[in-house]
Amino acid sequence: MLHRFAQLVAGCTVLLVLAGSLVTSTGSGLSVPDWPTSYGWNMFTFPPSKWVGGIFYEHGHRLIASSVGCLTIVLAAWLWVSEPRRWLKWLGVAALGAVVAQGVLGGLTVLFFLPAAISTAHAALAEIFLCLVVSIALFTSPGWIEGFSSPVRNRDLPGDRERQVRAFATTATALIYTQILLGATMRHTGAGLAIPDFPLMLGHLIPPYWDPKIAVHFSHRVGALVVVAAVLATAVRVWTRMRDRSELVRPATLLMALVGVQATLGALTVLSGLNVLLNSVHVVCGALVLATSLVLTLRAWRGSFADRAPMRLQAQRRSGARPVGAAHTPPAVLNASNGNLAGLGFRFPPSRETAVDCRSLGRGGQPDRGTRT
Repeated sequence: MLHRFAQLVAGCTVLLVLAGSLVTSTGSGLSVPDWPTSYGWNMFTFPPSKWVGGIFYEHGHRLIASSVGCLTIVLAAWLWVSEPRRWLKWLGVAALGAVVAQGVLGGLTVLFFLPAAISTAHAALAEIFLCLVVSIALFTSPGWIEGFSSPVRNRDLPGDRERQVRAFATTATALIYTQILLGATMRHTGAGLAIPDFPLMLGHLIPPYWDPKIAVHFSHRVGALVVVAAVLATAVRVWTRMRDRSELVRPATLLMALVGVQATLGALTVLSGLNVLLNSVHVVCGALVLATSLVLTLRAWRGSFADRAPMRLQAQRRSGARPVGAAHTPPAVLNASNGNLAGLGFRFPPSRETAVDCRSLGRGGQPDRGTRT
């Protein structure tokens, strides 16, 4: 249930990104010039009859943002009360802090008449908040907790294939976020049509003359090429070296498809003269690209920081299935005949038995009698 609610919050956040992109694309950022009120009215009592023109986009954006904020409060409280993983509790707190800061930045954007720096920071924090709620949805998923369909690997000794996929996926995610920052800068500095042709740039492969807006726009186009290359390299690594890991193959395939759509939308946005719908969908698709790349990256790193054994033990303790005072009972016993860690519910194929790090059972491969469970 918690996982489903986190998914709901993530979906509403994508809707919020769409609403925000429509505000910028339609130039409605100052259609409601006061904050936190709307033309002196309480935001929630502002009459719908006055939602005309750009007011519809700006006021609608505020209402959706408030709804996402309320959902995030519930999510953070739910995590704090019911989630046994301490770090995930604090991740919920971080998401709540991010959405509060995002609301403040949105208000400052209006009060200071849309300064580029604050507007860009507002867009950048929106993507960070989306990443936080997507991460929470992933961390609370059954696949993450149960380890997907892949055998658990020794987290201290990842294979070369895993190292490469992790490195490529992490790099791609960082590049995608950087590209989104460049795009936000371009949108909020009015540089969207600084180079109005495509695929050439002012009739050349390289702009024949420069100004700050052309430089920003050119950087965004170059960044797009870098991101496409990084995503392609990551997907190829997954498809060729981790094709048995469906939890990686699926997001890698989706990521490639989204990047193709995103590149097409970017070209059409320029050729259409910043069509409102194309421009807004381009922003949303960029957010989906980032979220998908993040999921791929976190799944690739799961074996390094999300050992499920502690989670299982905590769940047993919370449910009372195992007495906390059973100090000297080993937490798990390795059954050599079938590779079963019976106490924790792990099962490995016989070929994987040697991959289990027996140090997790105690010193020298034996249960640590001096450690209280």
